Amino acid sequence: MPRQKMIKAGWIWIFILVVVFFSITLNSGNRKSWNPLERMVIETIAPFQKFIQRTVNTTQEVWSKYFHLINVHNDNSGLQHEIDVLKMENAQLREALATHQRLQALLQFKETIDYPVIAAQVIGKDPSGWFQSVIIDKGKNSGLAINMPVVNAEGVVGRLVSVSSDYSKVLLIIDQNSAVDCIIQRSRDKGIVKGISSKECKLDYVLKTSDVIIGDMVVSSGMGRMFPKGIPVGEVIGVENQPGELFKDVKIRPMVDFSKLEELLVILKEDPLSNQLKEKG
Repeated sequence: MPRQKMIKAGWIWIFILVVVFFSITLNSGNRKSWNPLERMVIETIAPFQKFIQRTVNTTQEVWSKYFHLINVHNDNSGLQHEIDVLKMENAQLREALATHQRLQALLQFKETIDYPVIAAQVIGKDPSGWFQSVIIDKGKNSGLAINMPVVNAEGVVGRLVSVSSDYSKVLLIIDQNSAVDCIIQRSRDKGIVKGISSKECKLDYVLKTSDVIIGDMVVSSGMGRMFPKGIPVGEVIGVENQPGELFKDVKIRPMVDFSKLEELLVILKEDPLSNQLKEKG
């Protein structure tokens, strides 16, 4: 209770001092200087007035900055959304440009082939994982048949090994079960390209007397049942003569980047042996 009385008395004194202070302020305009009583009141009241004024100014500043930050945050959110939309549109435009460039190259390559072709899209890889192959979105309903050759603007891709109504499987030349009859473009020496890995193939049955060097281009010979003549297959990256062997050990790098297959061309050239089997059946 004494403490409450002291607090109450303190507030009463503060109130009295404030009243006196304002009275002095109202009458101060008539005098040039303060009398002793006025100075005592001023010295007592001024710290409280200074504290109150600082508190008001700080509160106003914090309140103003708070609303300013809210507006800045809202502006930043709006700008970030616009940036995200522009990034998405930019990515879509770059993808459209890349697709256009690939299709243009494919169209130009198509003009060099004497057979009719049909474009197809790669939609997946062989789900079994046993073979280096891809699935395309064209099949019998589009006129496709087993053993038809598949190419893109870079060169030989592979051949059809399975065909359904609307889909087909392409066995890639990098598969170990693949074989493409080829020639070395410069020297016209013959060999058969077989798969080793996604980045390397071997050119088998190249005689030791053959003229082959690193950098030679290997193309389809046209002598097999499938691929037309002169389509790029790969570039020679290694040549070795093994003692006691009849053939050279020749490695080539495929012209096609098999990690980036998207659009392909199926050459509508049927396998003559398949046709003969159909006629006998």
